[in-house]
Amino acid sequence: MGPFHKPVMIMEVADMLQPKPGGIYLDGTLGGGGHALLILERSSPDGLLVGIDLDDDALCESEKTLRPYGERVILIRGNFAEMDRILEDLGIDKVDGILLDLGVSSHQLEEAHRGFSFSLEAPLDMRMDRRQEFSAHDLVNVYSTSELEKIIRDYGEETMAGRIAKAITSKRKLSPIRTTTELARIIIGALPPSSRHRHVHPATRTFQAIRIAVNDELSNLHRAIACGMKALERTGRFATISFHSLEDRLVKGTFRSLEKGCICPPDFPRCTCGRVGQVRVLTRRPLVAGADELAANPRARSARLRTAERI
Repeated sequence: MGPFHKPVMIMEVADMLQPKPGGIYLDGTLGGGGHALLILERSSPDGLLVGIDLDDDALCESEKTLRPYGERVILIRGNFAEMDRILEDLGIDKVDGILLDLGVSSHQLEEAHRGFSFSLEAPLDMRMDRRQEFSAHDLVNVYSTSELEKIIRDYGEETMAGRIAKAITSKRKLSPIRTTTELARIIIGALPPSSRHRHVHPATRTFQAIRIAVNDELSNLHRAIACGMKALERTGRFATISFHSLEDRLVKGTFRSLEKGCICPPDFPRCTCGRVGQVRVLTRRPLVAGADELAANPRARSARLRTAERI
């Protein structure tokens, strides 16, 4: 696999998806191809994998990783939120399993020029798809104080969102904010001394919020689940790995909503809504990484795996 990206909970994902020979599987966040590799192995000799990623670096790396599987692999540069269109273009009506490994990859964090990390000097960017024009630089230097505060509070769950937003707009009046480390210093300076020594870096939540907004991650996730459930065969499975609470809550709530049947008021003598459940949730509580994986890959500590089965 090399150092490109270390996939988390790889065995747990394969166990939940239960790949089988002849099945069709969609990996919507291909990364370096680690999860896809095991899915292909377990669906031998004739399982098909459709791999999607916005990042051209990821596609290049996964193409090398998955090359031995030849025509059993189809790689697409695109957004998993458009998986319905992608599958239609490929002439695929239904799939047997879908995986979304959410958030930012190890490679994206470690490549300074991508602008995802507050600890590496780089231009503000944070675009997962580098064909996209809108970047973190635009968001930070154009959005109003109230818009920035809402993004940082809602997407970063940052209690000091107001102070941080005001500090950003105050600083950019003097000159544009251009780099990751400059933004990190502004965030730290906006916090009271008692809040600057957190368990995690003080800029973590704000950087997360900006990244989510730049890439429209939560809207894309919501649409992907809706499209993916329609594309699943009966008994097909949809698995997601989340790395922060916003994603995890969205997945949990959407899966449970899709599982629910009748929504008529309890005092109705009979059902009039006609609603039936679409899925069976297989993970009442999310699966988490084991001790051995946590020791080898600390990034796995926040990973939460949830799976639902189409019925």
